[in-house]
Parts: sequence; structure tokens; C-alpha cells
Amino acid sequence: MATTGRFIVFEGGEGSGKSTQAKLLAQAIDADLTREPGGTKLAEEIRGLLLHADVLDLSPRAELLLMVAARAQHVAERITPTLSAGRHVVCDRFSGSTLAYQGYGRGLPLEDVVVACEIATEGVVPDLNILLDLSPELAAIRRTAVPDRIEAAGTDFHARVADGFRAIAAADPSRWAVVDGNGSVDEVSARVQKVVTRYLGVEW
Repeated sequence: MATTGRFIVFEGGEGSGKSTQAKLLAQAIDADLTREPGGTKLAEEIRGLLLHADVLDLSPRAELLLMVAARAQHVAERITPTLSAGRHVVCDRFSGSTLAYQGYGRGLPLEDVVVACEIATEGVVPDLNILLDLSPELAAIRRTAVPDRIEAAGTDFHARVADGFRAIAAADPSRWAVVDGNGSVDEVSARVQKVVTRYLGVEW
């Protein structure tokens, strides 16, 4: 038995099905299910600021720093203790999203975003990032009727984010798996199960 749990992260654009698939996987392997930004009381408060549709004048760098502040608390208070106790953690978004959204999407220098993430995570790296890749047409249908601040950022922004995710995954195939997010919930879940078993040996 491993002395620490495995850390599995779901990544992808808006409407990709991350939250649903993260919940299903966490239930299947008895993992702690959490999300970003969020996962702790303080981080959930920051999430409210980041996603509130009325917060229109937030600069990209302020957005980045709020994201990693939430992550620093999340890692220290929840992720690291849970993994150290030997339990798996399944998280809806992590540093990959910060690179894709604040780096590729907002146009901040990638090296700055990487450094900010490294400060926040203190060396915590997912064992596996699962990128749910979805057609833009289906993603648009799945998005909420009342978009939050980031969902409402525009088509060009979300296209840059999608391209960013693909570039990030291609650069680190040992820790990233791209899963087709098109199809039914059960079809996508079956693909996720195969990937988790292949990469980590965690079986149902």
C-alpha cells in the first residue's frame, strides 16, 4: 500500500463536464472530492470574488494572485493533509487551469504564472491531470444560462484557453491524459476509468 494518497485533477474549459466526472471518480475510488478555486472556507470566499459577475475591473494580475492565494490555503489546509493521511484526492481544477486561463487566456507571461503556482503549491503536483476535451458547440450548450465573470469572458478568450490546455497536456504526457468529453456521462466515465487505471493502477 502506498503511504500517501494519489492526487487526480480534472481540467478543461467551461461546460466540459469536469465537475460531474470528478464526482463520479471520487465516489468510485473513495477519494476526497474538492474544487478550485475553493475547497476551504477562505478559498470559497475568494472564489466568490473571482467569479462574481459584478466584479468587472479585476486586473489579470490581481486575478492570478487571488487564484494562487486560494490555492495556497487549499493545499495547506486540505490537500496535503489528506494525501499524507493516505487518502486519494480528486480535484476539479488546479494549476493547469491557472496556466490556461491566466496565462494563455489573459495573456500573462507563462513564466510568471508558473512561479506563482509553484509558490502556492509548495511542490504538490498532481499524479494525473485528466483534460476533458469537448467540442466548442457542445460546451456552449452546457454552459450555465447566467454566466459568471469568467464564463462571460468571450469566445476568443475561451478559444485561447482551450488551445492552452492542449499545449500544456502535450508538453507533459506522463502526467496529462486527454479524454474525449463528447458523449453521455457514462461513456465519458468509462474513458476516465481506463485512463486512471492505465496511469495510476487505481482500479474499481
